[in-house]
Amino acid sequence: MSSTEIAAAAPGRGWGRARRVAAAFVARNIEFVRDRTALGWNLVMPVLIVLGFAFGYSGEPAPQYKIGLLHDTAAHPAFLDTRHVQFVPYAEADTEAAITRVERHQLDLLIDLRTQRYWVNEESAKGYLAERLLAGSDGGSGFRREAVRGRVIRYVDWLIPGVLSMNMMWSALYGVGYVIVRYRKNGVLKRLKATPLSAVEFLAAQIGSRLTLVLLVSTLVFTGTHLLIGYPMYGSYLHLLLVFALGASSLIGIGLVIAARLRTEEMADGLLNLISWPMMFLSGIWFSLDGMHPWVQAVAQVFPLTHVTTAARAVMIDGAGLAAIAPQLGVLVVFTAVCLAVGAALFRWE
Repeated sequence: MSSTEIAAAAPGRGWGRARRVAAAFVARNIEFVRDRTALGWNLVMPVLIVLGFAFGYSGEPAPQYKIGLLHDTAAHPAFLDTRHVQFVPYAEADTEAAITRVERHQLDLLIDLRTQRYWVNEESAKGYLAERLLAGSDGGSGFRREAVRGRVIRYVDWLIPGVLSMNMMWSALYGVGYVIVRYRKNGVLKRLKATPLSAVEFLAAQIGSRLTLVLLVSTLVFTGTHLLIGYPMYGSYLHLLLVFALGASSLIGIGLVIAARLRTEEMADGLLNLISWPMMFLSGIWFSLDGMHPWVQAVAQVFPLTHVTTAARAVMIDGAGLAAIAPQLGVLVVFTAVCLAVGAALFRWE
């Protein structure tokens, strides 16, 4: 072929390639529009997230100061009527824990109304201002000052337990919920059904494998970030491991319920997103739930990730023992048992 013929044919080949790309482009768009599930999640999910945040922060603004109260009495000083201050009552048995919270900048002041004493962290800027408010109020000058010191709990220290819990959530949900559905779609489960392997044995292997991997990865992430950042760990490592083990089990149970009957990966992915995104934003991972709408705070207690994050923070930051985190552990045990039982009962090979 001469150079003239090649030059004449080149535009034709280029136009043909463009038409093929355009045809594949149109076909993919039509495929996406016809996939009602994928289209629905892409349209509905952002709207639900925006509406959830708008509703969640529709309550009163968060208070500027947080002050603990011991031995609440009938005669209240005028300071207790100060606006934009959250007063948190503590029982006498929790006095040491409350003082520890002042040391760690989690309380700006701690006031004992019966003995007319208050504790303040001399290194806390908000504690200094709260102390000035108390001294300037009627009757506030009669309180005796007790100074404490302690390391401030940085945001990253507060954030780490939630990030570890979130990473565990993604691994547990998708490692079981998505993978089993893919096995069913690709015919793997149908072939396994013909083997001596029973459904209970298959599910036990999947749950055990995912739990082992989640705990191993969480341990590696915890160790690596601790070496890099150096966040505090005041509690027991065994207690923290127990929290993460129960938390991972409950999340694996959710994944098993989702994967029990679904046939398509698109539907599984949509349901997993529908569950994981609200948990990620409403479980106190990134920010405290204190300033959110009371209904949202109540709904957050339904999510196992809320209890995992709360218990992990209590162990790592407050040095909580088993008795202190027993309510969260109890919820995780019940949630795990219910989800695993439901998922196993609903499971089908095909």
